[in-house]
Amino acid sequence: MKMILFRKFRVLILMVFLIACSMHIMIDLLPRLERRAGGSCSCPHGPSEEPRDRAEPGRSSKHTLRILQDFSNEPSSNLTSHSLEERPEAAHRPGPAGQSRGSRGSPGQGSNPRPGAPAQGSRLSALFAHPLYTVALPALTDEDTLFNVNTDIRFDPKAARDEDKARAGELSADSYPNWLRFHIGINRFELYSRHNPVIDAMLADLAAQRITSVAMKSGGTQLKLIMTFHNYGQALFKPMKQTREQETPPDFFYFSDFERHNAEIAAYHLDRILDFRRVPPVAGRLVNMTKEIRDVTRDKKLWRTFFISPANNICFYGECSYYCSTEHALCGRPDQIEGSLAAFLPDLALAKRKTWRNPWRRSYHKRKKAEWEVDPDYCEEVKQTPPYDSGFRLLDVMDMTIFDFLMGNMDRHHYETFEKFGNETFIIHLDNGRGFGKHSHDELSILVPLSQCCRVKKSTHLRLQLLAREEFRLSVLMEESLRRDRLAPVLIRPHLEALDRRLRLVLSVLADCIEKDGYSSVVEDDMASGFTLVGGWWGRKWSSAA
Repeated sequence: MKMILFRKFRVLILMVFLIACSMHIMIDLLPRLERRAGGSCSCPHGPSEEPRDRAEPGRSSKHTLRILQDFSNEPSSNLTSHSLEERPEAAHRPGPAGQSRGSRGSPGQGSNPRPGAPAQGSRLSALFAHPLYTVALPALTDEDTLFNVNTDIRFDPKAARDEDKARAGELSADSYPNWLRFHIGINRFELYSRHNPVIDAMLADLAAQRITSVAMKSGGTQLKLIMTFHNYGQALFKPMKQTREQETPPDFFYFSDFERHNAEIAAYHLDRILDFRRVPPVAGRLVNMTKEIRDVTRDKKLWRTFFISPANNICFYGECSYYCSTEHALCGRPDQIEGSLAAFLPDLALAKRKTWRNPWRRSYHKRKKAEWEVDPDYCEEVKQTPPYDSGFRLLDVMDMTIFDFLMGNMDRHHYETFEKFGNETFIIHLDNGRGFGKHSHDELSILVPLSQCCRVKKSTHLRLQLLAREEFRLSVLMEESLRRDRLAPVLIRPHLEALDRRLRLVLSVLADCIEKDGYSSVVEDDMASGFTLVGGWWGRKWSSAA
C-alpha cells in the first residue's frame, strides 16, 4: 500500500514539473509571437507599407505654372517610393497572362537603377559611341533653349527671393525633380541630349514613383489616363488592350485600330536608336488598378466604371469614343494591369506648341482617298508651300515617314513643334500607339512621302545604312534596348524581324531615288563643315529642279 502511494506521489510531482516547464516555455515564446503578430495585421495596407494615402486636397492634378514654382523641393523628390517593385511579393506577382513576372525576362525588377543605360560592352553602347552618334550640336544661345532665364530663379521661389545666392551658384538645379530637369534641357534641336543621365532617371521614376492622383484625358478616341506622381510629375497612361502576340485584324481601318501600350514603349526606344530623340521618355509599368487608380482618382466618371468581372478580376472602361464599354473593359489579373507611361512635355502655359496638319494625312474615311494617294506629283506642290519650301521641315517629315514605316504606324494625321522656335526646329513624335500592329504586313503607302519627294538627310541615310549592317542590326539593338524595360519582352520576335525587313525596304526606295535623280539631289548634306543649322539649312530654299 505504501509503495502504491509513493508511486502516485512521484507521478504527481512529475506532472507538476512538466506543467511548470510548459508555462515557462509559453512565457518565453509570448514576446516572439507578439512580434510576429504585429507583422500580419488585417488593416488595408500591407505589413511593410504605410497606410494608403489619398490624394492630398491641396495638390492639384494639373501640371501648371503654380506647380512648377511651388513644387516640393525635398531631397527625396527624385526618389521612388511605395512602388510595387520594391515589395518582396512583387517578384511573384502574376503577369498579364497569369505567369510569374520573373518568367518574362525582365532584368532584375528594380535591380537596375538605370533602366535606359546600355551595359558596358553591349552593341547598344558601341552604337552610341560610333562617330555618327557623337556629332556635336551648335553652341546653344538663349534663343535655342526652351527656358532661357536663370533656372534657379524661374523654378524655385526661394531663389527668386535671394538672387545673390543664385548668382553665387549656391542653389543647384540638381535638387529639382527629374521631370523638371528634363523640361529645362529641351532646346531647338532635341528633346534631350544623347547621354543625358536625367532621362534614365526619368524612366525609373515613371516605372516606380508613387501615383497620387488619376484622371481621364479628354479628347482622343480611346481611353487614356493622366497620372500625377508624388514629385508632381505627370505622365500619360495607356493601358494594355492586346496581348503581344495579337495582330491588328485585317478588316480594321487604321483609324479604328487599338492603341497599344507596348507600341508606345517600343517607339521611344526606336526613336532613340535612330538618334532622332523626338519622342518623350516612355516606360512600362505594372499598375495596381485598385490602389493606384480607383482609390486615388477624383474623377467620378472614371470611378463609376469600375466593376468585378465574373472571373473575380477588377475591371473598368472609362469614357471615350471607341472601346469604352463593358464589352471592351480593361481587366486586371486580378487587379494588376500593364500600361505605358509617357512623360508629359512642359505645360502649354509655359511652352506653347503649334499643331500642324501632316501634308500626307490620310482621309480617315472608309471610301475617300487623300490627294497624295491619287496625285504622283503631290510633293512638288508641298515643296512650294511654307514651311516646307525652306529649311529642315520637309526633311524632318521624311524622318517621321521612315520612323512610322518601321513601326507600321498609319495614324500620323498631325504633328507638333514648340512655338518659341518658329519653323526652325524639330518635329515632336507624339502618339505612337498604333504602331507595331502587324508584323506580317509592310504598309508601303506609309513610304509614299519618301518615294514622291526623294529627299533625305545625309545623317539619317548614313545611320540607316549603319543599322542595316550585321554588327549594328536594328532588331538586335531594339531587343537589347527594350530588355531594360520593366515589361520586357516588349515586342515579340516577328516584330523585331519586321524592323530589319522594313529597313531594307527604306534603303531600297532611297537607292531607287538616287539612281533616278542622283546622290546630291536626294541626300541633303546636313553634316557639311561650316554649315550651321540656322545659317545653313534653315536659310535654304527648295527648287523644283533640284
